[in-house]
Amino acid sequence: MKEKELKQMTIPAQRLMARCAGEEKRVGTRTVFVGNHPVSETEAYPAQRFCDNRIVSSKYTLWNFLPKNLFEQFRRIANFYFLIIFLVQVTVDTPTSPVTSGLPLFFVITVTAIKQGYEDWLRHRADNEVNKSTVYIIENAKRVRKESEKIKVGDVVEVQADETFPCDLILLSSGTSDGTCYVTTASLDGESNCKTHYAVHDTIALCTAESIDTLRATIECEQPQPDLYKFVGRINIYSNSLEAVARSLGPENLLLKGATLKNTKKIYGVAVYTGMETKMALNYQGKSQKRSAVEKSINAFLIVYLFILLTKAAVCTTLKYVWQSNPYNDEPWYNQKTQKERETLKVLKMFTDFLSFMVLFNFIIPVSMYVTVEMQKFLGSFFISWDKDFYDEEINEGALVNTSDLNEELGQVDYVFTDKTGTLTENSMEFIECSIDGCKYNGVTEEVDGLSQTDGPLTHFDKADREELFLRALCLCHTVEMKTNDTVDGATESAEFTYVSSSPDEIALVKGAKKFGFTFLGTRNGHMRVENQRKEIEEYELLHTLHFDSVRRRMSVIVKTQIGEIYLFCKGADSAVFPRVPVDEIEPTKRHVEHSAMDGYRTLCVAFKKITPDDYEKINRQLVEVKLALQDREEKMEKVFDDIETNMNLIGATAVEDKLQDQAAETIDALHAAGLKVWVLTGDKMETAKSTCYACRLFQTGTELLELTTKSIEECERKEDRLHELLIEYRKKLLREFPKSTIRSHKKAWTDQEYGLIIDGSTLSLILNSSQDSSSNNYKSIFLQICMKCTAVLCCRMAPLQKAQIVRMVKNLKGSPITLSIGDGANDVSMILESHVGIGIKGKEGRQAARNSDYSVPKFKHLKKLLLAHGHLYYVRIAHLVQYFFYKNLCFILPQFLYQFFCGFSQQPLYDAAYLTMYNICFTSLPILAYSLLEQHINIDTLTSEPRLYMNISGNAMLQLGPFLYWTFLAAFEGTVFFFGTYFLFQTSSLEDNGKVYGNWTFGTIVFTVLVFTVTLKLALDTRFWTWINHFVIWGSLAFYVFFSFFWGGIIWPFLKQQRMYFVFAQMLSSVSTWLAIVFLIFISLFPEILLIVLKNVRRRSARRNLSCRRASDSLSARPSVRPLLLRTFSDESNML
Repeated sequence: MKEKELKQMTIPAQRLMARCAGEEKRVGTRTVFVGNHPVSETEAYPAQRFCDNRIVSSKYTLWNFLPKNLFEQFRRIANFYFLIIFLVQVTVDTPTSPVTSGLPLFFVITVTAIKQGYEDWLRHRADNEVNKSTVYIIENAKRVRKESEKIKVGDVVEVQADETFPCDLILLSSGTSDGTCYVTTASLDGESNCKTHYAVHDTIALCTAESIDTLRATIECEQPQPDLYKFVGRINIYSNSLEAVARSLGPENLLLKGATLKNTKKIYGVAVYTGMETKMALNYQGKSQKRSAVEKSINAFLIVYLFILLTKAAVCTTLKYVWQSNPYNDEPWYNQKTQKERETLKVLKMFTDFLSFMVLFNFIIPVSMYVTVEMQKFLGSFFISWDKDFYDEEINEGALVNTSDLNEELGQVDYVFTDKTGTLTENSMEFIECSIDGCKYNGVTEEVDGLSQTDGPLTHFDKADREELFLRALCLCHTVEMKTNDTVDGATESAEFTYVSSSPDEIALVKGAKKFGFTFLGTRNGHMRVENQRKEIEEYELLHTLHFDSVRRRMSVIVKTQIGEIYLFCKGADSAVFPRVPVDEIEPTKRHVEHSAMDGYRTLCVAFKKITPDDYEKINRQLVEVKLALQDREEKMEKVFDDIETNMNLIGATAVEDKLQDQAAETIDALHAAGLKVWVLTGDKMETAKSTCYACRLFQTGTELLELTTKSIEECERKEDRLHELLIEYRKKLLREFPKSTIRSHKKAWTDQEYGLIIDGSTLSLILNSSQDSSSNNYKSIFLQICMKCTAVLCCRMAPLQKAQIVRMVKNLKGSPITLSIGDGANDVSMILESHVGIGIKGKEGRQAARNSDYSVPKFKHLKKLLLAHGHLYYVRIAHLVQYFFYKNLCFILPQFLYQFFCGFSQQPLYDAAYLTMYNICFTSLPILAYSLLEQHINIDTLTSEPRLYMNISGNAMLQLGPFLYWTFLAAFEGTVFFFGTYFLFQTSSLEDNGKVYGNWTFGTIVFTVLVFTVTLKLALDTRFWTWINHFVIWGSLAFYVFFSFFWGGIIWPFLKQQRMYFVFAQMLSSVSTWLAIVFLIFISLFPEILLIVLKNVRRRSARRNLSCRRASDSLSARPSVRPLLLRTFSDESNML
């Protein structure tokens, strides 16, 4: 078959339409009629049913907001519980008004609904801006102005320069003669560099509205899917002869909604995906919800307090009927029962009494805590965004919080998983050296067998041809684009230009070739132009590009020279290239590759092969066929690529340097000192990654490395047997060092000898996918035991999926350690989403990682302050908030419970209904909110300079059983003091000079006054970092309580004189005894706390004195030591501290 015939692949129209109809029935494909025109006058135009171009990111409409929002809010256990209590108060004769539980619930529901409604209104407004924007559609050879939401699948859309694409379009033609256009996808993946997209050759001449309207074509493509970088389709173009020319369509032909047209006057494209089926919309439909350890603790505490509530209600109900077993108590002369009460079933009466006690004690469950926690998380997240230390001048950005629900989780991290390239390193590549047929060249000299030559054109005796071939390969085997100051298609050799690519490696290699005399001048009309050492322009027709992917780990191009010779040039990782070249060519280059990797350089091998015309016809036919496939195109292409890239000849290798990020080593030192395990997960080769790990101090000089790599297990015929032997050997060695350490205790149990583990992707696959026989079914458990004992782990040659598998494996360990993943590229997204906390670096590989993360920071060094300072403080604040809420509510309700023993279990309330309602909403809410936002119990500088302080809060230490019991017993003690202190005060029959006797409302008001002042002053005692806001809310809350009590008692507002609290507060404060009692009871309640603070301060001063003495003696004893500095390990530094 001739080449021309292969490219056109003409098919009768009837056959094509029949096949289209058949494929349309399949779920995986759709057929789009370009311009919504039938392919011929005689053909019927089938009605198309696709979604419109409206974008809907909002959650509610005007009609469903109320029912939908209420349904979602009442799915929360606490809200549903208070709704039940409110309904009980309405339907059953209960001791308190329904207002006491209804008003707090209404407040919580209203605040949450307003917040969610406002957020949804913002989404509606953003949607309308997009949906109502102006676009131009080609209809009947004319430009028709329409709103964006009116675009239909099949419409031909005109987009001008610097405009955003309104939907996903297939490029038909552009303002350039070669049918290319330049696009930025910053809003999609953060990449600000221009990407080149191409129109198929048959439509590039259709550059006007009139000509584009004459196009009769159909597009068959896959159904919408969210992957931004994948697209499979084909376009069938019909001519007058009713024969269709089929062309393949891929990601390079697809213009995504949200991307922006750059450096191109205009383009015409046909809409294939619209509205909520565009890739952008599919990518923004939410991530899985992550829950913090604190949330789980809150739920556990709620269950405990619910049990306490049920117990109190059951005890009071039982004792009520024991009390009423005496007829006099059951029906005293002054309170005779009605006939209806006598006829009521006793079981029913007991049940209603139980419900009444539940209502009376229901405030032990803090409903307002949820609103306070949400506000604390939302407002607290701004402190990360506002932190000036996170600001990076290079990118002019700071930190960004995408998920405020996980702030406190930053203080609980056990394992840190980090990428290498772009995270630990700068991802700023510089060409360092190359090796050609065993001869090593670098930027300064060329060295081989003692000979050296200065930089410049390579002329190594008779190897000049091979050197030029190598440099031509670097100039041709890439996807680099060239931007000039002239028009896009008018570049000249003398014009100033810059190279643009999504991969910094490729730019470094092209610049490296330029340094040695070969300059890439860009691509024009499908021809790559190269200026050689003799300043001659060489042109190569680009026939095919075999794109790079993370599985093959290589890319190739097939080019034709001006004299008609066809070459394949390939570059890739050594593991991907060496098996495809003759064995005798490998050794000289392999030596240099390993040496460069040990120096920390990133290496690539370069190979080529000459293709005969007959072989190319076969290759071309295979490539055209697989590119036209709609089903399983990627798998088929991978197989064909694999067949093509064989029997190549190795030319040489390159080495580029990726510099270590600023303060990366210091950050890892700090994380280790804080007790965190740091794992590096990278796709790089072992030697390069190992060198980087030493440079950033993941591995110390004295660290003993345990290797589980392909190299270490290939000595044996059966790799699984050798792997099993190594696993057993390493486990025995580590068990001797750490006999009983666990995840938590191991942090503090490191000895002088540290161990590091190195594993590669193929070995990890053996471990995770081992056969289930008796000798190998425990691979995974042994491997995990080894990992837990090592201070650092390096996983190299990792595929993105394997990174996520590693994180998932550690997440499921016994004890459920908290994991954090940090990376900068698209290949890190899977592990970022898998871990408890995901952090994205705003790097040079795009913003996919930052977009999918919970938090994003400009540099790896910012992780230190984010965890050790912000994470530490967030956890301490919210843990204190949670414990304090349960504490103050138990203090509130316990006197009410005790009061029942003195009122015949009659369900008489101790507090007035206004106090019941306002306690959590107004009197005690703002001080704890301010504390949870502003408290710094330890200075931020101290937290970052003393990483070991992070271990004090690890393992959710402040929300464990011990602290919970302490707060509970403290609340029980104080509640008992409130009640019985006031009770003993009332043993005196008269508290006033005039002999007037106080009543039960005065009794309850005294208890409530002592309660409000005590819990507020308790928070004041806990506060270490005072600001004007703390002073305002603490003393302001107490002043507001006094003001409200006077107001409610009719002093300030006399119209309230009819209610039961009239003048109670003012009359109470007129007694000197009451004043003394209140002050005395507050002091007694807070005395244990004051005593504890004094003892802690004495102990802290003593510990500080001992530490300073120990440091002085250690420094004196260390002076005569002559141990080399490089041999000092992290353990030595730890011991000195």
